[in-house]
Amino acid sequence: QVQLVESGGRLVQAGGSLRLSCAASGLTFSNYVMGWFRQAPGKEREFVARISWTDNSYYADSVKGRFTISRDNAKNTVYLQMNNLKPEDTAVYYCRAIYLANNYWGQGTQVTVSL
Repeated sequence: QVQLVESGGRLVQAGGSLRLSCAASGLTFSNYVMGWFRQAPGKEREFVARISWTDNSYYADSVKGRFTISRDNAKNTVYLQMNNLKPEDTAVYYCRAIYLANNYWGQGTQVTVSL
């Protein structure tokens, strides 16, 4: 059974930093493209960042230069380092794993950025 478990979300002041983690189990982690998405209240889920099995990364324009995605294949974990956080970054952050026809989501972790 595949599981993606996010952690690290909490309340933080604007300008602060957080590191989110997503621990995967039940899959061959190194095969998967791993991504982070987020969903703010009343809005659709949106792409944040992704990283391939060769460590190629790609970011949404809204987070470029502030967020960094990384992965540790030995720990089956993907990370999202978030710096210079803004109130508009407030959302539930979801981890996603994709490989061929396989597509899995975590249950999310809440990030709240206050002024």
